[in-house]
Amino acid sequence: MRQKRALIIRHVPYEGIAGYRAPIEGAGYQVDRIDVSDPHFSSLDLCEPDLLIMMGGPMGVYEQDHFPWITCQLRRLAQRLEADRPTLGVCFGAQMIAQALGGHVFPGPRKEVGFHAVTVHEDVSANPLLPIADQPILHWHGDTFTLPENVELLASSHVYENQAFRRGPNILALQFHAEMGLDPRFDAWIEEWPESVIEAGGCETSLRAAHDLHGPSAVAAGQAAITRWLEGFE
Repeated sequence: MRQKRALIIRHVPYEGIAGYRAPIEGAGYQVDRIDVSDPHFSSLDLCEPDLLIMMGGPMGVYEQDHFPWITCQLRRLAQRLEADRPTLGVCFGAQMIAQALGGHVFPGPRKEVGFHAVTVHEDVSANPLLPIADQPILHWHGDTFTLPENVELLASSHVYENQAFRRGPNILALQFHAEMGLDPRFDAWIEEWPESVIEAGGCETSLRAAHDLHGPSAVAAGQAAITRWLEGFE
């Protein structure tokens, strides 16, 4: 029996799959990774993997003049979504899904950085995000998006309404970082973007304290949510 294959698209080295690796491997996937800087990325068939995972990055979907690979990735992503192949997008990856489905990504009015809970919409049938309800999780973004047509809004926060959506059971977009809380790359985020913490009204000390307090339970909740989503594939 052929083993299922999951492919991670990594846009920058310090944005990896982190806590989501365990439930994905637990569901029977062999996990591979490719960086957008890899010479082979532009010719890769994104419809081929059984599961595609697109992680975050500091760039904006609208910065295609500075990052030409965004245009290439969006075109091939749209083909995968048209085929309804299982796809997960996190932060920038979620924004790429929104854009590929016809939404619009743009700079938001404020940064959302820090640990706080999202409102999980319980009126959505079989909402896979129920395990993260009331759980403070990490947010780190300044861009947002309009919802594409024919998707369900799964979660919102007090800063940005559009925090997570799905299209059918196979396509999931998460603006927040429920995969982070135990990964040492968190230190690289603070070192790389200290101004984002300040712009969001926080400070490094309080953010590190929140990470220590909420990190383990945030990852556990995120893993439970991804497990529920993986179990619901068609």
